[in-house]
Amino acid sequence: MNNTDDPLKIYGFIKNKVKVSCKNIKMIEYSETEDFERIAEGGFGIIYKATWNNKSLESYSSIVAVKKFLNSQDIKDFINELKSFDQYHNRYEHIIKYYGITQDPETRDHMIIMQYADGGDLHNYLQKCFKDITWNDKLAIILEISRGIDCIHEENYIHRDLHSGNILSVKNEHSTSYKWHIGDFGLSRPANITSSNNKIYGVIPYVAPEIFVGKAFSKESDIYSMGMIMWELTSGCKPFADSEHNADLILKIVDGKQPEITNDTPECYVNLMKKCWDSDSSKRPHIKEIRKTIGMWVHKIKDIDQFYEAETTRLKLIEKRKLGPEYAVKTHSGAIYTSRLLNSLISSSSSISSSSSTSFNTKQEYISKELAFDINDAKWYLYNLNCKN
Repeated sequence: MNNTDDPLKIYGFIKNKVKVSCKNIKMIEYSETEDFERIAEGGFGIIYKATWNNKSLESYSSIVAVKKFLNSQDIKDFINELKSFDQYHNRYEHIIKYYGITQDPETRDHMIIMQYADGGDLHNYLQKCFKDITWNDKLAIILEISRGIDCIHEENYIHRDLHSGNILSVKNEHSTSYKWHIGDFGLSRPANITSSNNKIYGVIPYVAPEIFVGKAFSKESDIYSMGMIMWELTSGCKPFADSEHNADLILKIVDGKQPEITNDTPECYVNLMKKCWDSDSSKRPHIKEIRKTIGMWVHKIKDIDQFYEAETTRLKLIEKRKLGPEYAVKTHSGAIYTSRLLNSLISSSSSISSSSSTSFNTKQEYISKELAFDINDAKWYLYNLNCKN
């Protein structure tokens, strides 16, 4: 693709401004892609399943995912994802692989071509297969997720948008088994760089409470999100699905609202999950600690009896129809699980909080004055009574 096909000078921009190594980025002719099938849409773009007629590299699958950025004339999100791609450069097993970039010659929209997750996302997997997913299976899944997060944090990056829709299942190239990968790095940033535009995107139930009160995303906020994914594995449901995702829910999360623990969840798992939810972000465990703990559970080094009992309880609850997404409360029509701009809702929650605080203080002041009057009145009465004597 030459410069005349690229009015935004994207390739020159990549070389000169973004400081991304172009040897890691394959420029793919749009004509090499075909059979686009729309499969998902989020706050930043549309995901298609497509065929990539790539005959030069046999190791790359011909079936790919193509992410088209909405309003990609503003290429900030596109560039951020390219930076993340260059940072990981397909080096990690539990990170979705990126193959290259292309551009629609008609719309000028920029696209990233990446590994297709033929097993779907974690939420859909839980919806379809929950009753058959044992505690051993759950631990294996969360261990793979922890490995992916560890890779991201090891590179000193923050994902900033972890939720079950971004946890993707990919079939192993040389077997019939599947592995879980982390995808969608449009919001990821280096841990030492904060966003300059103060825009906050995310899915409310997975966003750490400190973000709602003005603190920056961090590795610790990723850990909070992971705690919510841990809970989702136990219930088969997305957190706070029965609530509208509005300013009121944000206030409740800031005040410490947490999902209800299922009856089959082992105490050791609950303890780790709640550590991930700690309102004090500095007290949340490091990803390496989480990975080590889950690894010991998977390899049956510790807490064996707890997980044995948990599996027995799980089967009983399934049999009694007391556990699983099909028996959960109906999802609220205002529950939104795609990443979106949250600034207006956060501002509304702050206004509600300030208004409630003002109202409370006014009421307290009124009560205080009323009590002061009563006390003085009593003193006056007693004084006069004593004088008469």
